[in-house]
Amino acid sequence: MPNEDKPKPSFISGSVGIATIFGVPVRLHFTFIVLLVFLVFIGVGGQQSGATTALYIGALFASVLLHELGHTLVARRYGIRTIEIVMFPIGGVSRPERQPKAREEIWIALAGPTVNLLIAIGLLAWVASRQGFVALEQLREPTDANLAERIALGNLTLWLFNLLPAYPMDGGRILRSVLALSRPEEEATRMAAAAGQALAVFMGLAGMLWGNYILVFVALFVYLGASQEGVAARGRILTSGFPVRAAMITDYRTLQHGDTIRDAGNLLLATSQHDFPVMHGNAVIGLLTRAALVRAMMAGGARWLRIECHGSGVHPGIAGNAAHGGPAPGLGNRRLRPGDG
Repeated sequence: MPNEDKPKPSFISGSVGIATIFGVPVRLHFTFIVLLVFLVFIGVGGQQSGATTALYIGALFASVLLHELGHTLVARRYGIRTIEIVMFPIGGVSRPERQPKAREEIWIALAGPTVNLLIAIGLLAWVASRQGFVALEQLREPTDANLAERIALGNLTLWLFNLLPAYPMDGGRILRSVLALSRPEEEATRMAAAAGQALAVFMGLAGMLWGNYILVFVALFVYLGASQEGVAARGRILTSGFPVRAAMITDYRTLQHGDTIRDAGNLLLATSQHDFPVMHGNAVIGLLTRAALVRAMMAGGARWLRIECHGSGVHPGIAGNAAHGGPAPGLGNRRLRPGDG
C-alpha cells in the first residue's frame, strides 16, 4: 500500500517564511518586521553610518536566530522535531513537535542562552586581543568603532534576559522543569506561569517609573505569554484522567420520515446533537441539520416534517397540505420514496 502523506503542520498566523535551516522553517512575525523598521529609524544618524546600523541589527537578528537553533539542535538530540521557528519582537519561539520531559527541557532551555553567552565571550575576547576593552559609558553612543562591543553587549543582555525565571522565557522553562521533578507537570507549569506574570507586572511598573516604554512593551508580551500558558495548564489539570471517549457523543438520536418539526426541536433541546439522520425504516435517507430545522420552525412552526430532495442535500419541508393528503411544498406531485434523491 502507498504511504499516506503526513498532514502539514499549522504555522503561527501572522508570520511569513524566510528560510529553512536544518530542515526547520524560519518565519518572521509581522510585529518583528515593525520592530526592525523602528530600530533602523532610530539607529540611522549620529556617529554611526547606515551600513553599520544595518550590520548591527542583522547581527542581533542572527544572534536571536542562533539562540533558537541552539534549542532546536538539543531538542533533536532527544528525538524532538521542531515544527517552526518564529521571530517575535522580544525574541524567537521554537515550536517542538511534543512537550519535552522535565529532564530534557532543562538542557533544551539552557542551550539558547548558552549560545548567546558563547557569542559574547568570543567577541569580547577578539576585542581584547586587538585593542583592549572600552569603558561601558562609551557604548551609550553608537559608533562604527564600537560595533563589536555593542553586539557582545546585546548577546549578554539576551543571555541575562532569557534566564529570568519568567515563563514562557527560558528561565521560566528551567524553573518549570525543576518543579516538575517533584510535582505534576501541569502544576509546575501553573506555578512557573504565575511567577512569569508577577515578574512581568514588576517589569511593567519599573518601566513606567523610569520612563522606559520598551521595558513596558516587553513586560506586556511576557505577561500575555505567561497568562496563556497558565490557562492551558489549568485546562490540562481539569481534563487530566478523563479519556477521549468521555467527550464523545455515544447516544445518537434519529428521526423517522414523517416525524414533526416539533419532534426534531425536542431532540435538539434534549440532546447535544446538532444534526439528525432521517430514517425510512432501517435506511438513512438524509440528514437534518440544525440550521435547516431552525429555518423550518421560523417559516411554518411545528408541522409535518418532509424531506425535499434537491440533489444538494435533504431539508425539512413545511407540509401545508400534507397533513390532509396534499403534496409537501418543494415536492410538487412527487412523493418521497426510499431511495429517492
